Amino acid sequence: MIDFIRSLRAPDEALPRLFEYVPADAELFYSELAKGKGLILVSGHYGNWEAGGVFLRRITKLPLAVVAMPEADPAVDRVRRDIRDLLGADTIQVGQSLDTALQIRRRLAANSIVAFLMDRHVGRDRVEVQFLGRRALFQRTPALMGFMTGAPLVPSFMERLGPSHFIVRAGTPIYVDRSRPRDEAVQAAAQDFADQLATRVRAHPEFWYHFYRYWDAQEADASA
Repeated sequence: MIDFIRSLRAPDEALPRLFEYVPADAELFYSELAKGKGLILVSGHYGNWEAGGVFLRRITKLPLAVVAMPEADPAVDRVRRDIRDLLGADTIQVGQSLDTALQIRRRLAANSIVAFLMDRHVGRDRVEVQFLGRRALFQRTPALMGFMTGAPLVPSFMERLGPSHFIVRAGTPIYVDRSRPRDEAVQAAAQDFADQLATRVRAHPEFWYHFYRYWDAQEADASA
């Protein structure tokens, strides 16, 4: 967390020391956006995902909107919004109305990046996948937006190598097959992301963390 906070105001000349990346991975964001459909960045509660916003806004200089649940504590929620405002990243707050989906579609239509943490579902916004050999419910909206707009899902992971030193890892873009029935195509895309996330978690299980009993909650929600 301290590394992340320091990175927010680090001078430009210090950024190459903070972030390590394969140039082809950074170029992937530009090449996908060049197709004009926007880009859906998907990650999990893995590594230092908030530091990914610093990389996108301060190194690649690309437009970014983060889809996020409101924090239970209004003060914490305000701090997180202030941090994103400092970076110039928009926040799309998850709600119960159609407005959330419309905001996402507007950002994609403007050829922006919209970022999701996909390994937790939100209420009925869920799709079943196999993850680490177990049944899990991931968020459905990212794959659904890909189906509706043609925007690719790009798995991305920010891993901490050491003090104030991160590496950016981009996965293989996922194109939701719009020639298939919607639910089938959405599930296949979600499973593709689950498989890519599982590969990173198996390599670094210490980077994947949730502050609650994840598998117990999955089983309870799946039976509800």
